[in-house]
Amino acid sequence: MRVHTLDLQFQNTPGVIAAFLVEADGALALVETGPGSTLPTLLDEIRAHGFQPEDIKHVFVTHIHLDHGGAAGWWAQQGATVYAHPRATPHLIDPSKLLDSAKRVYGDKMDSLWGAMLPAPAEKVIALKDGEKVRVGDMTFTAIDTPGHARHHHAFACGNICFTGDVAGVRLEQSDYFSVAAAPPQFDPVAYIESITKLQEQHFAKLYLTHFGEVTDVNHHLAHYALRVEQVHDEVREMVESGLKDAGLRHSFTATESALAIEAGTSDELWQRYQVANHTGMCADGIALFVGKHGV
Repeated sequence: MRVHTLDLQFQNTPGVIAAFLVEADGALALVETGPGSTLPTLLDEIRAHGFQPEDIKHVFVTHIHLDHGGAAGWWAQQGATVYAHPRATPHLIDPSKLLDSAKRVYGDKMDSLWGAMLPAPAEKVIALKDGEKVRVGDMTFTAIDTPGHARHHHAFACGNICFTGDVAGVRLEQSDYFSVAAAPPQFDPVAYIESITKLQEQHFAKLYLTHFGEVTDVNHHLAHYALRVEQVHDEVREMVESGLKDAGLRHSFTATESALAIEAGTSDELWQRYQVANHTGMCADGIALFVGKHGV
């Protein structure tokens, strides 16, 4: 089995959003589609690796946030079968509510950031429960229910590797700075830690992060990321308890995270790429939403 990491060059920025073309004995599967805005790049990348888009009949989407599954409907309209979490599949078939919510956040930047999200024909969408398997040639993909970043999130295991979506976080260029994916509205630190523990128990040899790429120090990565989830939750809770909110909260949290990134050796250029991949201010909002709802 070979995994090809496809750089989607989101917003003309390298190394922030990946899709993965998985190949074994002539069989192909695509994990993640990226947004509609990067679909032309994705198709070019597939061709550059010696394949044709029409050869791809199986598409796995970890969750339906636009940077992960925005182009899934296009693939379904081409005849590919799209596999996703049961809570995600209705929004692939009818993305109107998802798009309305995103438009309220992104406004007139919506199209340039994310492009079109097309509705997927219902007969081409399959909901997978936790532990369900899909055979693609000699490969077996297993869905792993992994809430914490989103309640409709799957990681996908294939042999001794795992495609983690956002549940294993954001780590660019094998940096020592790990950014916690916590955009609103479903950040849940308790579920997050349980999901990370579930991945740790599988003893994977490699992880493939949508943001971004192959991770080989799996034990260190997952253990450190679990600590980071707890850390950002504690930080934002303390900020909220001190009276910070909205712009003040975002500014304070961003300053704290930026200092951690600098301490870990992150350059200014790489920090800016982290902001493209996983905007710190938006994550502050997501964590604060959890704290406000649950008081913890």
